[in-house]
Amino acid sequence: MNSLSAWFWSESFWLPPNVTWAELEHPPPGEEYPRADQLLSCLPLAFGVLAVRVLFERLVAKPCANILQIQAGESRRAQPNAVLERVFTSTTSPDSRRVEGLSKQLDWDVRKVQRWFRLRRNQDKPSTLTKFCESMWRLTFYTCIFTYAIRYLWVSPWMWDTRQCWYNYPFQTLSAGQYNYYVAELAFYWSLMFSQFTDIKRKDFLIMFVHHLATITLITFSYCNNMLRIGTMVMCVHDASDIVLELAKLANYAKYQRICDTGFVVFSIVFFITRLVIYPFWIIYSVLVESWEIVGPYRSWWLLNGLLLVLQSLHVFWFYLIARIAIKAIFKGKVAKDDRSDIESSSEEETDTNVRSRNKSHPNGSEQSPKKDTGTNGFVKGGTKDH
Repeated sequence: MNSLSAWFWSESFWLPPNVTWAELEHPPPGEEYPRADQLLSCLPLAFGVLAVRVLFERLVAKPCANILQIQAGESRRAQPNAVLERVFTSTTSPDSRRVEGLSKQLDWDVRKVQRWFRLRRNQDKPSTLTKFCESMWRLTFYTCIFTYAIRYLWVSPWMWDTRQCWYNYPFQTLSAGQYNYYVAELAFYWSLMFSQFTDIKRKDFLIMFVHHLATITLITFSYCNNMLRIGTMVMCVHDASDIVLELAKLANYAKYQRICDTGFVVFSIVFFITRLVIYPFWIIYSVLVESWEIVGPYRSWWLLNGLLLVLQSLHVFWFYLIARIAIKAIFKGKVAKDDRSDIESSSEEETDTNVRSRNKSHPNGSEQSPKKDTGTNGFVKGGTKDH
């Protein structure tokens, strides 16, 4: 174990040349440097965050949803069928050939088989009330943590002169503001990871699990090698646009379409400014260029820059998707639905039933296709968190 620990905490990887862990273990009197064991408090705090979330959703979010007349609703359940259930475990949306085969096997109409799979998919989806409460909780957290970060960073000299992030590095004192900010963010993301196993399972479960794990790794990594000054700015920049996104989601769940569309356009603008302007030209530039000039490169420096650049490439891809949706909102007056929605239309089953009822009374008995719902897009509906 000692050999494994020595290998993992190799000074040649974590620290600049000619710097040792022993030097960081003995700060000047009255000062303190970050230590990895200080982050262990995040795990019990994460369970505390989960408890606060439960109380918040019951005592605050649900009453707000009732005022806005958002109800949980009762999703129609598919009738039990062992054959279709076995197929559903392997694929939730079988192709037309497989549907036809199941239709012959069960002696069901093709539309009845399709409808069974549609009902089966929808019965596992979270209700609008559940999503409203989740978004309201996230909005509250992001607003509080972003406000705290701005108040702390506003009076920090390295926010206005990023070169100060690297002067005397890594011998930079840990402040109470940095510690509180890091612990709060880590506890929140640990709580999100834990809650994935208790919340209703969604189709993006694995993607979000990897996302939360990557976020936790990056935050922990920057804390262990004392890159807290630049780390706090990275987290603050990413939290800014999430506030507006959660507001747009709440407006969508409450069926305030105009507010939803406006919020999504504002979110697109904030996302562009923070993640495609401030993040690359202010933060990445500091880590990539200024730190090279002042500290010089070393092994973990290369890893950190690689991760930050990968994150930036994701920002470009995400903004491309966001911009397409925002343009539709501006020119069509309503955010168009895209194929990334984690929810099928709540009225889809009713529409299908109504169409079939109309077909019975139609003179030639032919089916009429319902108008396609252009409801709010999956990016606003979806609960997809993009850090």
